[in-house]
Amino acid sequence: MRISELSSPGLRQPRQDPLSQLLSQIEALIAETERLSSECALPENLYAGLNQCLAQLSQLVPFSSSVKLQIWKLSYRLWNACVDLANAIAIKSSSSGSKLGAGVEHVELRQVSADLLSVAGEVYGVPSPSLKSASFYYKTGLMWHGMKKFDLASSCFEKATNLTSKIEIDAMSDCEERKLLLDLNIARSRTAWELSDRNVSITLLNRSKKLLFESAENYRELANQYLIFGKALLSEKESANNEALKLMNEALELCEKGLRVVKKTQETLSLKDLRRETLRFIAAVHLQREEFDSVIKCVRILRGNGGDQHPSLSVLAMKGWLGLGRHGEAEKELRGMVAYFKTVGMAGIETVRSVFLGLMERCSVSASAAVRVVYKVIGDGGGGGGEGSRVRAKLAAELASDKRVVALFAGERAADERTAMHAVLWNCAAAYFRSKEFNTSAEIFEKSMLYIPCGVENRVLRAKGFRVLCLCHLGLSQLDQAQEYIDEAEKLEPNIACAFLKFKIYLQKTDHSSAITQMQAMMACTDFTTEFLSLSAHEAVACHALSVAVASLSNLLNFYTTGKPMPITEVVVLRTLITILIQDPGSEQEVLKFMKITQARIADLGPTHFFGKGEVGRRERSWIATTAWNSGTWAGLKKNYELCAEFFRFASEFYGVVVDEEAEGNIVMVCKSTILTVSAMIASEKQKNVSLLDTELKQAIELLDRAGKMMSSISTGNILADCQDNTFDANLYFIHTFNAYELYGRLGDSGSQLLVIKNFASSKACNPKHLLQIGLAASQGPKFNPEVATFTLNASLSGLLASPTPDYQNIALIIRRLITVASVYNGDADDDSVYGLYKQAYRITVGLKEGEYPAEEGKWLATTAWNRAAVPARLRKIDAGKKWMNMGLELARNVPGMETYKATMEDHVAAFEKKLNEVGKKEGSSMAVD
Repeated sequence: MRISELSSPGLRQPRQDPLSQLLSQIEALIAETERLSSECALPENLYAGLNQCLAQLSQLVPFSSSVKLQIWKLSYRLWNACVDLANAIAIKSSSSGSKLGAGVEHVELRQVSADLLSVAGEVYGVPSPSLKSASFYYKTGLMWHGMKKFDLASSCFEKATNLTSKIEIDAMSDCEERKLLLDLNIARSRTAWELSDRNVSITLLNRSKKLLFESAENYRELANQYLIFGKALLSEKESANNEALKLMNEALELCEKGLRVVKKTQETLSLKDLRRETLRFIAAVHLQREEFDSVIKCVRILRGNGGDQHPSLSVLAMKGWLGLGRHGEAEKELRGMVAYFKTVGMAGIETVRSVFLGLMERCSVSASAAVRVVYKVIGDGGGGGGEGSRVRAKLAAELASDKRVVALFAGERAADERTAMHAVLWNCAAAYFRSKEFNTSAEIFEKSMLYIPCGVENRVLRAKGFRVLCLCHLGLSQLDQAQEYIDEAEKLEPNIACAFLKFKIYLQKTDHSSAITQMQAMMACTDFTTEFLSLSAHEAVACHALSVAVASLSNLLNFYTTGKPMPITEVVVLRTLITILIQDPGSEQEVLKFMKITQARIADLGPTHFFGKGEVGRRERSWIATTAWNSGTWAGLKKNYELCAEFFRFASEFYGVVVDEEAEGNIVMVCKSTILTVSAMIASEKQKNVSLLDTELKQAIELLDRAGKMMSSISTGNILADCQDNTFDANLYFIHTFNAYELYGRLGDSGSQLLVIKNFASSKACNPKHLLQIGLAASQGPKFNPEVATFTLNASLSGLLASPTPDYQNIALIIRRLITVASVYNGDADDDSVYGLYKQAYRITVGLKEGEYPAEEGKWLATTAWNRAAVPARLRKIDAGKKWMNMGLELARNVPGMETYKATMEDHVAAFEKKLNEVGKKEGSSMAVD
């Protein structure tokens, strides 16, 4: 029956006595605990409040049965709240990958829960209340032990023990209850051990034997605790061997007893594993005590009936036989030790080495036997097999480098064995080198050098060893050691391999000047080939030593004119050079230099031979041309227009190269590059404030003429079709036109200027804004050309007015500029054309909403038209004056903000007409008198 299932009708009525208030306060604090989540920290006053209530509650004992039951319910509510909170924290920890756990404050709440049960005491209706209360203390004690709060854990275990002390063990029928008492004893024993109370700890374990029943897990748990204590004593001091052995024998006895008691085979497996482990440790203790007979006895028991095959048994048996002086049996065990190497790790290397060397001292071991042992230790493959493989390799290196082993190979008689040992070690080291395990590889290569005699006939082999050691230390970035080894190799056998390794060392030391010097020295080696220059460039790029890579490839480039077979094609070298250089800001002139070389080599070899045939050649041509284009674009953005012009000039040439039976190059890009070349030349001229030379001017005009011919020959599907949807190409045609207009203007060829403008205006690339820009340039300054200005401005005006949404700002600008051009170019001789412009402006402004036509421009039109009436009026050109005054007045009526001006104008017109009438009457009267 659960506590929550018990009814307590007497508690349903509210009570006002102090006990009820105290219980209500405890319940409120527990309810607050139940509302907590894993995201919230426990309130600081929660434990303090519960603990204070608990202290007050303990002063009010004894309690009635109903109150006891209420306290039990509150205790279980608090415990369950702690469990829920701990579970939520565990779930959050697993999802986030962090290592969160219940803190001290959570365990303190569980302690309060256990104390509540203890204060309440036994309650009617709850079976085994003492055991339930003891289980709370036991679980809380385990948590304190896990936090290394051993004093608090011990206190909990002692309280639990007091609660269960009056229970008769024989009267217990429930296995779970007996298991609780066993676990409590073992836990209390562990805590006592941590508190250095060893006697109490062992006593508690001995008491636990009475609590065992037919369960393999119980026997295994108690035996394992004996073994743990025994191993702990072994690790502390050798003088504790007797005590450790005694504890391990207790563990062994429990395993044996458990195997006799437990009947189910499946349940005995864990006991058998523990028994084997215990016997191995007992054998190790006997070995420390030099009780070799006992060691062998333990090994035989373990191996009996196809039993334990643990690799450590070979070591134990070997040392046991050596201790007994039975070398034959020890040598047999040596063969079985190879399996041990796979599992013992680094900790066992020294032990195994000392055993082998001890055997060598006691037995007659030959050089060939040493080779076989080292070969077996290394195992098949000799490298790249994980941690166990590395352990075996290091052990082999240790054995091979021992002075006593090396001494076996002295003299000419052992020459074959010496060669064999060198081969075994070399092959093992090479395998690790291929796996990029350079530490292990270097160690074994170094040991292999012990088996190379120092005579002249072996200098090549020794030089090879030094070179490979240099490579290992290069892989480990141990550059000084690598330098030492390659210097030794070069003394023995100077060759291109040594020179190249020195080059690699300088690269990794970031000593680029020395690396370049070393690269140049490589070419003087007798066994030099051009592949090493290509390899040097590759290494330099990998080390981000761009200057070294450029130097290597530049030297490689010089060999292409010699006619020698080369490792890669010339275009690849140039492409790589340019690729490297464009990564380095400030190297634009170098890029330009190699593009000039590329241009020259294309001319010398022919495009197909230089770039290659088919798609490969076209791809190489496209790359070099695109790079020239991109470099020109970049230089233009940086406002380096002189460099920009050079790059675009190369781009136009490279795009025009015909490769492998092509009909033509990329004519569209040739055209674009040519136009941008001229634009950059003009921009450079303005930037430097220096006029183009006559030759440069003629060259620019020739380039534009050539571009113009290309544009006329290009299909409308390429550059000129649908220019409204291709802004860049339309702008490019405009740039061509504008540049041509300017250059023809410098030659004074106004006819060509007008022709090129009219051709542009008739093309699909033209739009009103382009024409406006040309018109503005032609209507002022040194580019003044009234014919072009009038033509382009009128054409632009027509285009803007034809738009569904006219741009009245630009329309007003065009009208003012047309009036200005007509006034300056024609003067008063063409008064009607100027008046026509004003009339056109008036018609445009009629019907517009306020603000559509720029107010300032409207005021300018009205006032200038009015002012034009002044001169004719003075000259008594009545009709002309009246015409301009009316025009000014009409315009003023369409312009917002001119109301005051308009009234004044109307008054002036009325006065002018009145005066005209008066003058007319007088003139008429005079005529009558006459």
